[in-house]
Amino acid sequence: MEQPSVQQLFFQHIKNNLPPHLSLVDEIAELLNISNDSAYRRIRAEKPITFEEIQKLSSHYKISLDQFLHLQSDSLIFTGKLVGDPENYFDPYLKNLLQNLISLNGFDQRHLYFLTKDIPWMYHFQIEELSAFKIFLWMKSILHYESLKGKRFSFKSTHYPELMELGKKVTQQYNKIPTTEIWNLEGINITIQQIEYYRECNLFESNEDVINLYDKLEILINHIERQAELGKKFDINTNPTTSSPEFNMFYNELALGDNTVLVDMGKVKVTFLNHSVIDFISTRDDRFSNQIYQSLKNLISKSTQISIVGEKNRSHFFGKLRAKIQQHKKLL
Repeated sequence: MEQPSVQQLFFQHIKNNLPPHLSLVDEIAELLNISNDSAYRRIRAEKPITFEEIQKLSSHYKISLDQFLHLQSDSLIFTGKLVGDPENYFDPYLKNLLQNLISLNGFDQRHLYFLTKDIPWMYHFQIEELSAFKIFLWMKSILHYESLKGKRFSFKSTHYPELMELGKKVTQQYNKIPTTEIWNLEGINITIQQIEYYRECNLFESNEDVINLYDKLEILINHIERQAELGKKFDINTNPTTSSPEFNMFYNELALGDNTVLVDMGKVKVTFLNHSVIDFISTRDDRFSNQIYQSLKNLISKSTQISIVGEKNRSHFFGKLRAKIQQHKKLL
């Protein structure tokens, strides 16, 4: 049998990166502004593609030609957006994240691995008070919104209905993806430190807000524990169904997480690396993602499973997280 040409393999590589419901021919025709017949002839290698077309396709589908052509290179291609105007950043950021998750859910085969540094922030959008605080903190203290200078946080006056609705949609999409999360006892510290920093800097309008935040944080921890017990992902204050995706949770005592996310879609793996506190860059480079995948698998093999099985270890782990919350509440 005749071996496929490099051009045919190039289009096969693009096809592997497309959700099953999308047509390769339609995608190529629209992107290159050509007819479907012309797209077919390029996909079959009956017509050579030009350098300009290679550039457009590689840029759109984030393809590293070094990697695809097996060239010896240490270069890795990551994609992402840097903060331009901070005041107009958070809304597009959430919309981009939502579209990424929707795209991932277009694949029949998918599994997400999350090496947590703190509580995966998608969880916070399930509780109004926590999401309001996180949005306020990110915009005021991370993105430095001019409009929030001199402002203090209060549940009564802090409302971001559009952002919180976007956040809920992000969480709903995240909860559709089968997931393995690797946690450490330090994972709750960042949220606690953020609350304590705002309290010590007098950035809460009321001490009741602090108490309320700790109460809601404990409710969130209880929900995550229930997910671990049942081995399913589902929205807070609901029950899982037979179609709810699997949830695997591991406790690692040694490794501190860094919020690395890897999505395995069978033929394609995508790695997301955290930067600038809340943002991510991503790559589909096979070499890099396969190495991250093996690293995560190795870490899992040295971790304690606390989802479904390991009731004693699970109870001990979440008990320690709740104890940290209670310890800080007693200081109020």
